[in-house]
Amino acid sequence: MAKQRSMYICSECGYESGKWYGKCPGCGEWNTMNEETPAVKSTGTKRSSGGYASRPLKRLSEITEDVERRISTGIHEFDRVLGGGIVEGSLVLLGGDPGIGKSTILLQACQHLGQHHTILYVSGEESANQIKLRANRLGVTTDSLYILAETDVGSIAETIRSEKPDIVIIDSIQTMVYDQVTSSAGSVTQVRECTNIFMHTAKTYGIPIFVVGHVNKDGAIAGPKVLEHIVDTVLYFEGERNYSYRILRGVKNRFGSTNEIGVFEMTQEGLAEIPNPSEMLLSGRPVNVSGTCVACVMEGSRPILAEVQGLVTATGFGTPRRMSTGFDFNRMAMLIAVLEKRAGFFFNTMDAYINVVSGLRLDEPAADLSVAMALVSSLKDAVIGDKVLAFGEIGLAGEIRAVSHCEQRVQEAGRLGFQRCVIPFHNYKSLSRDLKKELDIVPVRTVRDAFSALTVKE
Repeated sequence: MAKQRSMYICSECGYESGKWYGKCPGCGEWNTMNEETPAVKSTGTKRSSGGYASRPLKRLSEITEDVERRISTGIHEFDRVLGGGIVEGSLVLLGGDPGIGKSTILLQACQHLGQHHTILYVSGEESANQIKLRANRLGVTTDSLYILAETDVGSIAETIRSEKPDIVIIDSIQTMVYDQVTSSAGSVTQVRECTNIFMHTAKTYGIPIFVVGHVNKDGAIAGPKVLEHIVDTVLYFEGERNYSYRILRGVKNRFGSTNEIGVFEMTQEGLAEIPNPSEMLLSGRPVNVSGTCVACVMEGSRPILAEVQGLVTATGFGTPRRMSTGFDFNRMAMLIAVLEKRAGFFFNTMDAYINVVSGLRLDEPAADLSVAMALVSSLKDAVIGDKVLAFGEIGLAGEIRAVSHCEQRVQEAGRLGFQRCVIPFHNYKSLSRDLKKELDIVPVRTVRDAFSALTVKE
């Protein structure tokens, strides 16, 4: 028998080649071409005449529109990120760092789901006894949870077909093995083929399947990038190791909005929901201290208030030092350049530091104004009131540009007791009259106007 020829497959985009490349021709990434043995391709369903069997076609008007039925996990924050609950026949990928809480939240959800549904928990990493110990610690006592310690995908798929559970959990996809692929578990080919099998099983029998995925050193889910294209929903668990807070973020969702987040706190009894993350993120704020400003960013449909701290001090080096935690470093450098050129605040002999409290990361441009004001507040040693909030995007000309969902941001600020909101001038007209009467809303056009409005003493 002829020796099967190896293929080189890109771990990022799945590009296949017969020879090795230092740079992937498909996505342009370096050192991502890994040697794999190609999967054995099925011959398909053929008729006796030798041709493939045709599938019946349906007109769009002939397809009945079934009412979407969702299954609640019993964890409100989890349901929010899923778009309202679990959709039948969906394939959900849950990724995150080791020990972040992926298996914990799924096992906790089993307690509520087990009241009306049967759950099959497939573990390729832990034995049944280890899962039992973790379930006892989390208080999971349902009799509808079944454990299967198995790594062979064919055996798992056959068990799903025969037992017909209502929900399936695969922990984790990197430990699964397809016997027709000769490469080792966790390889690009194995992960892709195993995920395809689970996808066909979920769609064929209408069984929702949760797949746990490990991440690599860059924070992306280990395996081919095509893995995220196969599944219906991609969820990421985020959080700093030094903090007990965890953020569950929806990156892709075919059944709901993306970029929704759920906030949890890791305790000895498992993950506890935090229904009001803004209040949690603002707890313990210092009073009458310069260099702190409150930002409001949108995470999906939810406005989140977070404290931004800035520290500007004379440098002891020839080149000033810049450091940013929770905010993009390059954008921070751009804001400092704008403050120097357009507003006359000079940082050329000053070290500048930015920190977003509680481990939250601000990626939205609406946080620009808060970051800039925290830096200027520390530079001038001017206190920004603790009942003042600011948001807006800063352009290179020093102007404050409009942002989306302005009214929702202002309403959240008023609900948490803030009295003054500094917003972009072009957003002011869209606010309701009642909101303008309840709060002191200050529209600003430039960063210098914003600093004057923020430091006005109440």
